[in-house]
Amino acid sequence: MSDALAIDVRGMTKRFGERTVVNDIALQVRTGEIYGFLGPNGSGKTTFIRMLCGLLRADGGEGTCLGYDVIRESELIKRNVGYMTQRFSFYEDLSIAENLDFVARMYAVPNRREAVAKSIERLGLSGRQRQLAGELSGGWKQRLALAACLIHEPKLLLLDEPTAGVDPKARRDFWEQIHELAADGLTFLITTHYMDEAERCHRLAYIAYGNLLTHGTVREVIDHVGLVTWSVSGPNLPELARKLRSQPGVQQAVAFGNMLHVSGSDPEALQQAIAPFRDGYEWTRIRAGLEDVFIHLMDTSKDNFSS
Repeated sequence: MSDALAIDVRGMTKRFGERTVVNDIALQVRTGEIYGFLGPNGSGKTTFIRMLCGLLRADGGEGTCLGYDVIRESELIKRNVGYMTQRFSFYEDLSIAENLDFVARMYAVPNRREAVAKSIERLGLSGRQRQLAGELSGGWKQRLALAACLIHEPKLLLLDEPTAGVDPKARRDFWEQIHELAADGLTFLITTHYMDEAERCHRLAYIAYGNLLTHGTVREVIDHVGLVTWSVSGPNLPELARKLRSQPGVQQAVAFGNMLHVSGSDPEALQQAIAPFRDGYEWTRIRAGLEDVFIHLMDTSKDNFSS
C-alpha cells in the first residue's frame, strides 16, 4: 500500500430537493488500499460513490480522485475507474467472452482480443468463456462482473455490495482476488453489509443518513464508538433479553448463538442495569465487535428522510 492518495475529498454534498443525502463528507483513501463503506440502506453510500466516479455531480465539495478534480474532470475519472453495481448488468444471451468483448469495445480498449483473453485468464474463467452469462451461478456472474470492471485496466474499483446473494466460498474467493489486486496497486472502495467482509478491509468508514460518523481501522472504529459489551449465557435468554432492553443503560441485548451480547455506552449505567440479573447467569466482559458497533450506530442515528 502506498502513502499516495487515490481519493482526497472534503465537503462532498448532494441534495435531492430539500433532502441532503450526502452531507459534508471528507475522505482520504490511499493507493492500493481496500476501503470499506458501511451504513444502513439509504445512508448515502451509493450516492457518494457515484459522485466520486463522475456518474453524479456533487452539489458541493472539492478534492481529487486519481489526481483529477472531482467536479471539473469527471470524464477523466470515469476512464480510470471500474464500477461494479449491486445487480448483474450484462447480456444473459451472450457468452462470457462476448460480454467482455462488448465492454472492451465501449472503453475502446486497444488489442481487444488480447485484453479479453487476459481478463478471462486472470479471473479464472478459462474453459467457461463460451458459456452464456444467463447460465452462470451467482459466484461466476460475480467473476464476470469483476473481469468486466478490470478490462480497461482502471486504477480504482468502486464495488457496491458486490457479494450480495453469493455463497460463502464464492465470497471468500472473491476477497482473495481483491487482496491480490490491491497488492498490485489497485485501489478499492467497497460498500457492504457483511461484517466479516468489513473486517477484511484495511480501513472503514461508517455513514448514516448522509453523515460520516466514524472512520479508521476496524479497531479504531470500535474504540472510537466506546461501546461496552458483556457476554451472558444461561437459561431462557430471550426472556432475559426482553427484561434487559427495558433497563436504563442497556442499549442492546442481542442474541449471538447460545449467548447474549448486552451493550451500552455508559459503563456505570450498564453495570447498574445488569446487577439484578447476575444470579443464575454467567457474565463476561468482552471487547465490542464490529456488529455490536454497527447496530449501535444504526440505533442512535437519525433518519434524514423527512429532512
